[in-house]
Amino acid sequence: MSTAEIARPEITADEPHHAPATTDGFHLVIDALKLNDIDTIFGLVGIPITDLARLAQAEGMRFIGFRHEQNAGNAAAISGYMTKKPGICLTVSAPGFLNGLTALANATTNCFPMILISGSSEREIVDLQQGDYEEMDQLNAAKPYAKAAYRVLHAEDIGVGIARAIRAAVSGRPGGVYLDLPAKLLAQTIDAVKAQQSLIKVVDAAPSQLPSPDSVARALDVIRRAKRPLILLGKGAAYAQADAQIRALVEKSGIPYLPMSMAKGLLPDTHAQCASAARSFVLQEADCVVLIGARLNWLLAHGKGKTWGTAPKQFVQIDISPTEIDSNVAIAAPVIGDIGSCVSALVAGIGAGFPKPSTEWTGAVDDRKNKNLEKMAATLAKNPSPMGFHSALRAIRDVLKTRPDINVVNEGANTLDYARSIIDMAQPRKRFDSGTWGIMGIGMGFAIGAAVTSGTQVVAIEGDSAFGFSGMEIETICRYDLPVCTIVFNNNGVYRGTDVNPTGGKDVAPTVFVKNARYDRMIEAFGGIGFHATTPEELTHALEEAIRSGKPTLINAVIDEAAGTESGRLTNLNPQSAAMKK
Repeated sequence: MSTAEIARPEITADEPHHAPATTDGFHLVIDALKLNDIDTIFGLVGIPITDLARLAQAEGMRFIGFRHEQNAGNAAAISGYMTKKPGICLTVSAPGFLNGLTALANATTNCFPMILISGSSEREIVDLQQGDYEEMDQLNAAKPYAKAAYRVLHAEDIGVGIARAIRAAVSGRPGGVYLDLPAKLLAQTIDAVKAQQSLIKVVDAAPSQLPSPDSVARALDVIRRAKRPLILLGKGAAYAQADAQIRALVEKSGIPYLPMSMAKGLLPDTHAQCASAARSFVLQEADCVVLIGARLNWLLAHGKGKTWGTAPKQFVQIDISPTEIDSNVAIAAPVIGDIGSCVSALVAGIGAGFPKPSTEWTGAVDDRKNKNLEKMAATLAKNPSPMGFHSALRAIRDVLKTRPDINVVNEGANTLDYARSIIDMAQPRKRFDSGTWGIMGIGMGFAIGAAVTSGTQVVAIEGDSAFGFSGMEIETICRYDLPVCTIVFNNNGVYRGTDVNPTGGKDVAPTVFVKNARYDRMIEAFGGIGFHATTPEELTHALEEAIRSGKPTLINAVIDEAAGTESGRLTNLNPQSAAMKK
């Protein structure tokens, strides 16, 4: 029997029979989600979905209310990435939907399973453009930015709509799905028995997809003939949760590996075969690159150009989507299927006689790695005043070394670039950053999503500009008493705070913020704990205290305002900055 609210008409002497029990669209949405083991909704209430959130909470689901829908959507997306179940974001119509759409697009681009559910205006008014409250054709607006988009018009189809959304979000290459629920649908009533029968428990939503034996044999042959092979791990490899299989491939083959930022921790960054400290060298010198859950997009210079050097290369690419193959360069050996199955097949094919990489290649990688690590160690050992990015991140790194279980969220320009190479990860799916789209503003949404989903400590390392996109969500963190420590790298501006207005006018330069802002006092306004750190020692102490407390905390880490470079490492994408360098 559905947990639906029972509606019974008044019974008179002339009508001795009892009317059948009924339920409504609100309860059917909740029942359908619960039936599919979805127990948390991230969102922001308002017309017409406030009662849906109230009823979901009343029926045992967790509703995490945000201050902005984009941040709620980001929380849902990172929850989907962590669990392989679609995260749910619930928004109001039109403006609320549009706020959530950015997160939906980011989820689709990053292949995070997420469902954006939005209330909407009635179809008959929208289609005639009669000026309804927050009138908008949301379904068609969402389609270009979602893996799939559906609208439900009848209560008896709610079960089908949610089942299709779940299957679309997680099957094949995961992504964002939009589900449109017009206001009138939620109030529709339906016979309770019929309603229960309309619900669908999704079975095997993301089935294994085995690679063809020929493709595996071809890939092994390419790897066998390579002189300087390299394994490149993307966040798709981390999402797959095929950790044991990937470790077996790396260690059984003896091939050096390079993790992309969100794949860090699949094997510890301190692993002997990790080539992160020799990234430029291995990309340029490798003659065979095995891509596992990674795409040759802008993050990898599209597989060509000076990033990849002049050495001829052959690519082996493991991907669940055949259309990804040859997207930028020719792929010699595509292996199509789910990552766990594909990697297992490769491991099985590496027998006793399979050649290991030469000591000439692995030795050259180790030499370059050790030289770069020594150089980085010397930089990290410096202790300038005020702090630079390196000295501040050294302090954070040393604390996090003692707690490999902590989830790390990271965004910014320089804050992201330096942290990616300085802070090692030892466990998978513990590092979350701007990912494929390079989007700014994921910080607090990802932090909340990670804390709610894991129930464990989160440390969010934020540039002061990046923090501004979602900073109001520190109230959300305090409201739900989440174990999130936010560290704001405060150098008074975007990139740095030293720019001046060339006209001499009273307006500050476009990249400059209020000088000496006290972000730590913001969280104190909501009952959290604030820290102000101006030295690495103060930062170390503050972070240790924050983690020990398990409470909502924020550290205002004062960085030299002259530290940082324009556009971080993406100078080439900024036309003016690139021109100035020539």
